[in-house]
Parts: sequence; C-alpha cells; structure tokens
Amino acid sequence: MVLTAAFSPDRLGAATAISFGVRIDPPAETGPVPLAGMEVSYPTNLGLATSGLGLEACDPGALEVEGPSACPPDSKMGRGSAVVEVPFGPNIVTESVTLDIYAAPSSDGYLHLAILAHGSQPVVAQIVLSGVLLPGRLEISVPPIVGVPGAPYAAVVDMHATLGGALTYYEHARGRTIAYRPKGIGLPDSCPRGGFKLGASLAFTDGQSSAAGTVVPCPRGRRATRR
Repeated sequence: MVLTAAFSPDRLGAATAISFGVRIDPPAETGPVPLAGMEVSYPTNLGLATSGLGLEACDPGALEVEGPSACPPDSKMGRGSAVVEVPFGPNIVTESVTLDIYAAPSSDGYLHLAILAHGSQPVVAQIVLSGVLLPGRLEISVPPIVGVPGAPYAAVVDMHATLGGALTYYEHARGRTIAYRPKGIGLPDSCPRGGFKLGASLAFTDGQSSAAGTVVPCPRGRRATRR
C-alpha cells in the first residue's frame, strides 16, 4: 500500500485543502480483496474544526437514491475518485468511480461524512460510504460493492479524496442570497520538525490489514518547530 498527501495552497498560517491518496497493490496469488474500512490519521493542529465546511447536513439515504441533488450546497465538503476492480467471470474489469463528499447528520458532536461513490461503466451503480472526523483521524466504512449478481464483490484498489477546495456556499443577508467560498482547513503558523506526518490503515473483508505513512514537507522559507 502507498499513501500520498498534499496541501493546496501549501502555505503556513493559511487556509488550505487537504488531499490524500491510497493505492492498494493486492498479492498476485489472491487478487484484489474488498475493502471494509479505512482510517487516515493527520496532525491534530490542522484546523478542521474551524474550516467552515459542512454547515448543513445531507441525508445519506436520500443521497444514495437521488444523488447530489438531494444535498444542500452548504453540505458539500470535497470530492475525489476511486478505481475498483470488478469480477466478470474469469476476468477482472477496472472501473473508475467519482466521489462526492458531504457532511452528514451527527448525534455525537463529531463531524460525520456521507461519501457518494458513483460508477457508470461497466457497472452503473452508486453507494454511500460513511465516515467520521475524530480528533486526529478520519474513519471511513466501506459497504459491500456489488458488481455482477452472484459474483464476488468489487474491490477498491485506488482512492483519492480532497477536503476543501473550490466549493461554493450560500448565506442569506438582508433578504439576499450571497455566494461565497468557505474558509477551508487552516494550516498552523509553524511546521513540526520533519514535516506534517499522515498515516493510513486499511481493513479488508478477509481479516487482513495494511498500513502506510507519508510526510508533507514543511513549506520552504518557514522554520520547523523543535519537537
């Protein structure tokens, strides 16, 4: 497994979008195994709680049935893509999937996510992954991905997602609806020595697991804190 991560813009003390990617290299002797869950860890001093993202909630059930039109604009938190391998008889077919990330209802004070995964060729289907942003980590649960009826479930082999970015929100002021860009995730004013460390751990339906880490380097021209 390989984990990548990046900030854009990469500037300390500024609002940014966080992107991460996971590539899964299945063993040749077994082939791809369906993913059951993912956890991405990140520095706790990233300003996710003050990002201004996810001001409204989208109902996951309505999202799965109706698609993005079911969600208010102020619930959109990001987007991404994935690659899944779908068993077709003795063959494995690769399918590209789009991801749309929304804030979901919460009953525990944490920010919950509903991630719509939509495929169109060769399998036309959409499912919703659930996630939750906890202090220092993002947990994502992956439901079974049905390909051909009676065949094994499809397996995720690559995923990329971005929280923040070019999003448009709306607010009402003095009888008018005003469009604006949400602030985004705040980078701290200083960089930890060695850069910003992120990690990912994956759980598969066969009970196996995998883990990887990466580092986003400190922006040039800014000193790292001593730790």
